[in-house]
Amino acid sequence: MSAPPTASPAKPASANQLLRVLDVTFGVAVILGSTIGVGILRLPGMVAGELRNFWLILLVWVLGGGYALLGSFSVTELGAMLPQAGGFYVYARRAFGGFAGFAAGWGDWLNNCAAVAYGAVAAAGFSLALFPHLPVSERTIALSLVAAFALLHWTGLRLSSAVQKIVSSATALALIFLAAACFLLSRGGPAAHSTSAAAPAAAAVTGAVSLGFFGMLAALVVALRAVIVTYDGWYAAIYFTEENRDPGRDLPRSMIGGVLIILGLYLFLNLAFLHVLPISRLAASQLPAADAAQILFAGWSGRFITLLSLLTLLGLINSVLLGATRIIFAIGRDGLFLKSAGTVSPGGTPRPAMLFSAAAAGVLVSTGTFNRIVAIAAIVMVANYCACYVAMFVLRRREPNLHRPFRAWGYPWTTAVALAGSVLFLIAAAVGDSRNAAYAGLLLAACLPAYALMKRRNRPQTG
Repeated sequence: MSAPPTASPAKPASANQLLRVLDVTFGVAVILGSTIGVGILRLPGMVAGELRNFWLILLVWVLGGGYALLGSFSVTELGAMLPQAGGFYVYARRAFGGFAGFAAGWGDWLNNCAAVAYGAVAAAGFSLALFPHLPVSERTIALSLVAAFALLHWTGLRLSSAVQKIVSSATALALIFLAAACFLLSRGGPAAHSTSAAAPAAAAVTGAVSLGFFGMLAALVVALRAVIVTYDGWYAAIYFTEENRDPGRDLPRSMIGGVLIILGLYLFLNLAFLHVLPISRLAASQLPAADAAQILFAGWSGRFITLLSLLTLLGLINSVLLGATRIIFAIGRDGLFLKSAGTVSPGGTPRPAMLFSAAAAGVLVSTGTFNRIVAIAAIVMVANYCACYVAMFVLRRREPNLHRPFRAWGYPWTTAVALAGSVLFLIAAAVGDSRNAAYAGLLLAACLPAYALMKRRNRPQTG
């Protein structure tokens, strides 16, 4: 597959040419925006409910971050080696051919559009919680949010990337403020919830005894699956390598640095919640962040958490819509979708691809089908992980002399462990959510006739 045209930072984008104006700070910002969502404000309670064990709770968050970190090594090598818009689509196509790339790309795009729809509906709910007298429905607000971000992206890459940096920075600072307040403003700390000064150790022993070995193992698996989903989005910077000034240098810093920042932030938040909430209360909490804030800030805790949740969702909508646009742009540029999807505005935005993505998210919002699509596409997304890690082995063997500005640390072991984790996740999903797993299989199967049709329609361009 030929490389895309090289973009110049000094000239406006034209035809199918993207602007090369992004840097490492945008890469970190888009990873934070795509990864950090309301999940981290809610899931610590669910994890505590499964494990009821101080050290096991921390362990699963470390394991989830470790899984993302191992994956980032391999994905960074592929992204720096093939610095093209499209992400997983590009790697699957290079390693396995056109159909595999097409299936990976469409599954990835659908997952991103569903995430935009989910984020918009959730953000609308929080908006109504802040302003309950607004004379509009939740669906209207959600559609308006999608339209507003589409308008933002229409103006150009520089503005939309700047907004991403601002929102991601504000979100991270707000979460750090909440976690720090748990330690600085809490009067009693862990000792206030236990008669023993060694509360965490006592809780660990009690939890282990009550669960038993096999019960503890089952609880770990359930909690780890949820935690891995909370880390999803760690790879977001790969969609923008073609627009990065120096992807060989910046992508490793963005990817690995972004994952480490998220891992540290998630651990800090969990330690903070455990500091102010006894494990029994944390385990029963539907929104631990709100319960912790209630202890610290009393009267205005609800508004603070609502604002924080809304902020995380706005960052997610912006970053994921940016990524979805690059996926369908790459597919269109390669002649596997409408030709217009592969064109770029002078401001660096693939406008038709962006409109297709925003419209798809709007349809999902309007029909209310995004929850089912999220469940199905999440399975497809892990299948993309598997394809990506297998592509690492294939390309290392088949194209050993290809220029690799970054080589995966610990290869082949780190790649093999990440692949094994993804396969186990898929098996667990197939067993625990067989209906959506079957729908995911049908979705991938439907790609075959669609791919054949696109190849036939664009035969002179794709050969």
